[in-house]
Amino acid sequence: MSGPLDEPVSVRVQVCATSANLGPGFDSLGLALGVFDQVEVRVGGEPGVRVTVHGEGVGEVSDGEDHLVVRALRRGLDAAGWTQPDSLELVCRNTIPHGRGLGSSAAAVVAGLVAARALAGPGAGSGGLDDEQLLCLATEFEGHPDNAAAALLGGLTLAWTEPAGPRAVRLEPRPDVVAVLLVPTSRLATHHARSVLPTSVAHADAAANSARAALLVHAMTQDPDLLLPATEDRLHQRQRAAAMPQTIEVVEELRARGLAAVVSGAGPSVLVLGVGDAEALRTRCAATAAAHWRALAPALVAHGATVVAVGDEAVAGPSDRLA
Repeated sequence: MSGPLDEPVSVRVQVCATSANLGPGFDSLGLALGVFDQVEVRVGGEPGVRVTVHGEGVGEVSDGEDHLVVRALRRGLDAAGWTQPDSLELVCRNTIPHGRGLGSSAAAVVAGLVAARALAGPGAGSGGLDDEQLLCLATEFEGHPDNAAAALLGGLTLAWTEPAGPRAVRLEPRPDVVAVLLVPTSRLATHHARSVLPTSVAHADAAANSARAALLVHAMTQDPDLLLPATEDRLHQRQRAAAMPQTIEVVEELRARGLAAVVSGAGPSVLVLGVGDAEALRTRCAATAAAHWRALAPALVAHGATVVAVGDEAVAGPSDRLA
C-alpha cells in the first residue's frame, strides 16, 4: 500500500502512566493513573527523523530512529501495511517518571502505535489497526501486556495470554477508590527487577496469590474495605527486596499502619490504594516515606490513550473491551 501521507499531517497522542501487578496480580493486573505524556507526530516536510523531548527523559533518550515512540510508530505502520514516511518529527512532552515502575516505556510504545493507527486510518479489515492488534504489537515491545493494556484501555485492566496472543478486559473501579504514588529519586531498570525473581515458586504461594488477585478485582470494583488483604503478595515483592530495600521497607511500614501499599510495577515507586479523600491519604503516606520520596495523588483514569488532531478535534479514542 502507499504511505499514509501524500501531504504533511500531524496528530497528537495523550497517554497515561500505569501501575502493574497491584500486589498479587503479577503480569496481569494494571491500573491507569492521571500522570500523562503527550506526543505530537508530524509527518511530511524535510526528510529525516527529528525528536524533541521536554520534561522526563531530556538528554537521556534518543532523538532519532532509536527513540521508542519512533520504533513503535514504524512498527504500527508496518502492521497496517503502509509505506514508511521519509520525514518524521516528534515533540514529546513527558511527565511520567522514567525507571520508577510507572509504565513509561509502555506509554511510549502505546503512544507510537496509537499514532500509527490514526495515520493509517480506521478499519482493521482495510489496513487499519484495532485494539487487539495494538495490544499484540505493544506486547512485542514490552514482553508482557499488563502496563500496555492499562495505557491503551484505561481503568482497571486484566490481561492474559492465549496461544493466539495477549488479551485484556477493562473494568470500572469503584468511584470512591483513590490512589497515591510515592515516587523516589532513585531508579530501577525493569530487566534488573525481573532478573532477581526465582524461576519457580511454591504451590502454596501460587495458590495464595490466585486467591488474593481474585479478591482484589472484587475489592476494586465492589468492596474497597477489602483492599488491604486483597493486595497481599507472595510471588515477587519480597523477592525483589535486595534490589529496592527502601521500597520494601516503605511498603511494609504502610501496610503495618493498615494501608494497602504495594510495589508499583517493577518498582521502585510505591502505590497505595484507599477509599475516599485522596489528599488525606497522600498526607498519611507522605508522613511515612522519607524526604526523597514525592507523594502524588493522581486520579484513576477512565480512558486510555487518546489521539486528537492538532486543532484538538478528537479523531480516535479508547475501547472498553479487548477480548
